[in-house]
Amino acid sequence: MKPFKKIKKIHFVGIGGAGMIGIARVLLQKGYIVSGSDLSISKDLQKLKKEGAKVSKGHHKSNVENKDLIVLSSAINKNNPELLHAKKLGITIIPRAEMLGSIMRDYDSIAIAGSHGKTTTTSMLARIFTEAGLSPTYVIGGKVLSSDNNSDLGSGDYLIAEADESDGSFIHLHPNAAILTNIDDDHLVHYDNKFENLLDSFVTFLENVPFFGYIIINNDDKNIRKISRRISRKQISFGFSKSSDFQIEENNYIKGFQNFKIINKSQDTNYNFKIPTPGRHNIYNAVAAAVMSIEEGIPIGKIKKGLSSFSGVGRRYEKHNLLINGKKKLLIDDYGHHPVEVLSNLKAVKQEFPLKKSCMIFQPHRFSRTAQLYDQFLDVLNKTSALLMLNIYPASEKPIKGINSSSMIQSLKQKGHKDCYLIKNNNDVLKFIEENHKNFDIFVTQGAGSVSGVCELIKERWKI
Repeated sequence: MKPFKKIKKIHFVGIGGAGMIGIARVLLQKGYIVSGSDLSISKDLQKLKKEGAKVSKGHHKSNVENKDLIVLSSAINKNNPELLHAKKLGITIIPRAEMLGSIMRDYDSIAIAGSHGKTTTTSMLARIFTEAGLSPTYVIGGKVLSSDNNSDLGSGDYLIAEADESDGSFIHLHPNAAILTNIDDDHLVHYDNKFENLLDSFVTFLENVPFFGYIIINNDDKNIRKISRRISRKQISFGFSKSSDFQIEENNYIKGFQNFKIINKSQDTNYNFKIPTPGRHNIYNAVAAAVMSIEEGIPIGKIKKGLSSFSGVGRRYEKHNLLINGKKKLLIDDYGHHPVEVLSNLKAVKQEFPLKKSCMIFQPHRFSRTAQLYDQFLDVLNKTSALLMLNIYPASEKPIKGINSSSMIQSLKQKGHKDCYLIKNNNDVLKFIEENHKNFDIFVTQGAGSVSGVCELIKERWKI
């Protein structure tokens, strides 16, 4: 990597985030000396450590001594001792997205952006390109179940990466082509709680695509349509809408697969696909990946095989079989933490298991998101047949008066929900399951915070 010829030692402050680990792994595989620090050492960080990275628990100024470059997570406080000491030493400090953008320069790069579906779409695209023998490098915000990694250094010309809008840093990316899945009212705290500011950032990101590049957009998304006229780059649309360049038709769910057809309007050609994941949202993800693959000249047979063999992403409708007191149950773990994502997961469960009863274990994520989308959360959670709600995961935010899980449960009861409960600690979830498992076929752990730990506890107790 010529731009990095004077850089050898790279330190990641807040290395535990999925996006940070992914970039760190690629740099490690490229031969750089990688180190990082975080408040806790996860299994993924332990794995990265075995691969050769130096990982430290806690943030200490000594960690940045003799480093050539500091990569900073957006979750890091401005008073972090490593950040302050690096500034004192005059070490260059860049955000995660700028590091990713720098890596992209040596590749034919594709970035996937949007409020929902980024991780799955990126993973599907990487799977297709791998099936086609293109050996892509990829950086994803979740764990690809087939490889147990969220990144990999390929030997081919392509780099496929997830573009995260949560902190606005994705404007540092300049991909040759991009996918925009959808735009929703999430992460508005970073955008001064103004939706228009969020829209502006997506326009800036998409305008970073060079004049010779192009953008794949979801034509069914009203907010994408709102900004599309502001984008000067070539746009190729997909969706169920008849005005789409690639129109989706005839979707159905049979024997564990969603089947659907895409009509390529420009060539008057039809393609039939199937994916082993339920939910209409996953059809959008798959079609976005398929259209990009078609535009890049990948044979249809390889695209079909890549999608039909897609094994999924960690914590995205991830299934685990349980045995509770001799009875087989199913545990589904899902990262979705926005009302749209929670509803999509509820519909996916219902589509795949229409006759089975489920209990959702949900943890709201951030006080600001819960306050902003309070009514939408209530509308969605009221559709659950049974609900256990954990306390809000703060993600370093300060509490907001009146915004808490207890008030949400009370509001749900006022709406008529007859089977919802506030659960104050993880062990109480296990106790509830032990006492009530006969009433349910499926348990769903839902959310982006520490609810993943609840999933692990359930698996430790009852996984087959």
